[in-house]
Amino acid sequence: MASQLIENHRENSEVYQGAKICQEKARELLDEISLPKGLLPLEDMVEVGYNRSTGFVWLKQKNSTKHCFTKIGKTVSYAPEVTAFVENRRMKRVTGVKSMEILMWVTLNQIYIDDPSSGKITFGTPTGISRSFPVSAFEGDDEKKSVAK
Repeated sequence: MASQLIENHRENSEVYQGAKICQEKARELLDEISLPKGLLPLEDMVEVGYNRSTGFVWLKQKNSTKHCFTKIGKTVSYAPEVTAFVENRRMKRVTGVKSMEILMWVTLNQIYIDDPSSGKITFGTPTGISRSFPVSAFEGDDEKKSVAK
């Protein structure tokens, strides 16, 4: 499903290929929409695309990745294709991202910062349940700790 969505938004998009440029562009995108730069610690990315007119973004990597955000003790799984519609301080209709909650993977479909002064970022699920964490847990390069695949 994600692949078809990507194809539907590919026209008039900025598309980048290659691991190094993809890492750079993913961080630039997060900075542009005022979300923490460490939010998408994807490895071996092969393509990043951004359709500015629709706000659609996609990130493709060779394999799925699991990453542990040690400051909050959460493991997050990123599928080979991660997509979202973005706007300032918000990612909506997110696909390809799951968080480990009490021995169960929970799908995340939105990520947002409602009030920047609160220092909190919120992650929502399709069922309407959400949790907030400190933005600082997702900011740094010190979060390079990927979990074995």
